[in-house]
Amino acid sequence: MMTGNNRRDQLKALFGTVESIPAPEPKPAEPQSAPNIASEAQKPRAASGAVKAMGLSLGGMSREIEDARRLKESLEGVERVVELDPGLVETSFVEDRLSHAAGLDEDFENLVESIKQNGQQVPVLVRPHPERPGHYQTAYGHRRLRAAQRIGKPVQAIVRELSDVQLVLAQGKENTERRDLSFIERAFFARNLVERGFERGLVQDALSIDKAEMTRFLQVAAAVPYPIVRAIGPAPKIGRPRWVRFAELLKSGEAQAIALNEVTLEPFSTADSNTRFNRIFERLLKRVEPVALPTRNTMPAVDRKIADTGAIARLNSDGARQVLTFADHISQGFAAFVADELEALLARYNSRTSDK
Repeated sequence: MMTGNNRRDQLKALFGTVESIPAPEPKPAEPQSAPNIASEAQKPRAASGAVKAMGLSLGGMSREIEDARRLKESLEGVERVVELDPGLVETSFVEDRLSHAAGLDEDFENLVESIKQNGQQVPVLVRPHPERPGHYQTAYGHRRLRAAQRIGKPVQAIVRELSDVQLVLAQGKENTERRDLSFIERAFFARNLVERGFERGLVQDALSIDKAEMTRFLQVAAAVPYPIVRAIGPAPKIGRPRWVRFAELLKSGEAQAIALNEVTLEPFSTADSNTRFNRIFERLLKRVEPVALPTRNTMPAVDRKIADTGAIARLNSDGARQVLTFADHISQGFAAFVADELEALLARYNSRTSDK
């Protein structure tokens, strides 16, 4: 709001500078009763009709100017959704998903159809491209961007000024909150960021992980060749224990050659991501740890059984170590499932023994 001084300044600008005219000195008069000076001073001076109207007009103008200023500041503080040509929007400088590269994004067609029917419900986040004027770079929303490109319609986006660090944090936080990146995707996302010079602490913040988990991510990502991981894809059901074991099995050049050979086979290319992992994993296990699995007929009756399906596994102990061997009629996927559940089983065992 404008102050009284500002209003007077506006009046001066409208009417010019008005100099005050000195009043004539009062003539001596006979003594009279003294007027109440304080009372007279408190009486407001009546403004002429023109000046009063002008004052009201300027007051209204002042309020409108102030309201306009506040509205402008409010709009500048709100991020608006805009439509962008998807051809002008690039992906992030660091890859976070493996499903698209492996051709295994099974839900992508559903996303495309949903946007066709209902429009894009959630905008992507982009920044002005730091090197290409008029272009943009995606922080998150890559699948929505590709869907818009497929459909041939503008992509709904929020444009925000972001540094490289801010982009990485936004990308990592979005993926963490959505909880849809697999272990190996997060591991390679972490490795790619570290290789680009980002500090480990920043990468941990982006992925919401601690130092120990960060170390495991980098160890696995360094041990598994990227071409093999890219061919396998995200493998969402494969957890850390099997990826760690997988990395150990791939240490030799011969093992990596076997894995790359498996990638070229037709059954591999037609399988889903989890099965692709298991196919390579099983071939490498047979190579380094050949085990003669007993058949259902040869498994002794004392072994653990379920209903009448026959023995499912044998536990052999030589004093130094214990080996659990599954029967040949047991699905390979079940053995992998047991491997993933070992940590949970150990926690249950420790909980039981601590209560005794």
